[in-house]
Amino acid sequence: QGPRRTFGLARIVLSRAHRLTSTLDYSRVVRRGARFSSGSVVMHVVVGDESTPSRFGFVVSKAVGHAPQRNLIKRRLKMLARPLTQTIYGDVVIRALPSAAQASWDQLQADVAKCVEKAQTSNA
Repeated sequence: QGPRRTFGLARIVLSRAHRLTSTLDYSRVVRRGARFSSGSVVMHVVVGDESTPSRFGFVVSKAVGHAPQRNLIKRRLKMLARPLTQTIYGDVVIRALPSAAQASWDQLQADVAKCVEKAQTSNA
């Protein structure tokens, strides 16, 4: 046995302050937020001010695949959202489309970046 190497999961997890936690928050962002899509993801954004932390939520439906595939997509989206906590202010819901199951890491990263770019240019 002996000591084991850590997996480094702390890098994946968004702090509680940066997560949407209630169903009401998810509903509000999806219904009232601006919608931006690109390839395998759709991003809903409700713009806030810089004094409040940005909060993220993720929606990956069963249409994406079985549970291990959905969890993989969620982990990837969380990794992509971590640096966005400093660039997007407000509440964000990122919804994975079924095509996300076949998307590579690079493709998923490019799709999220396109959505972020669209969101930033629409608010400027």
